[in-house]
Amino acid sequence: MEILENKMITDIIKDSLSKSMSYDEYRNLVTALVEQQSTTGNDKSETFINYTVLNDRRMKRWDKTVKLSDSAIESIKSFSENVTWLVLTESWCGDAAHILPVINKVAEQNANIDFRVVLRDDNEHLMNAFLTNGGRAIPKLIMIDNETLEVINTFGPRPTIATEMVDIYKTLHGQLTPEFKEDLQRWYNKDKGQSTIADLLSILA
Repeated sequence: MEILENKMITDIIKDSLSKSMSYDEYRNLVTALVEQQSTTGNDKSETFINYTVLNDRRMKRWDKTVKLSDSAIESIKSFSENVTWLVLTESWCGDAAHILPVINKVAEQNANIDFRVVLRDDNEHLMNAFLTNGGRAIPKLIMIDNETLEVINTFGPRPTIATEMVDIYKTLHGQLTPEFKEDLQRWYNKDKGQSTIADLLSILA
């Protein structure tokens, strides 16, 4: 049964990889969607279109400003396995706008890491195989061995510290309020991607 399940996941990964795009292609797609007043995903409402506009700005800023320490760069460069980081996302996702530029910055440091992007709503089987607490939360990074297509590790949808913040708030209040979501955006801006870098280093260790 487990062998059959693993084969199914491998086939799903193969299919999604065949539809994947580079980070640059994804960034160009998001920018084009902003010009078209549209968004990725099944929900094309004005709210989600506005999120895409905001996230395009966020990603432009992070693409320019994310910084890696010398020790982080050294750790990344020392990674010798040949892997793909396949990331599920959508242009309207606020967490993804803060995280994907950081993933890209880390992946750029090592030719052994191939960073590929797929859209969640176009890859339902893949998303359903990598749920978070039963939910289709994004961004979700799947770390894949390029030779065997075995899943080595995963990351997401948020860095560990942000996940703890969300879990505590949900426990106390039942759901995430608009005020909390604004607080979370401020946390991302203050953190400057460093918590995401730390988590990514841990899956490379």
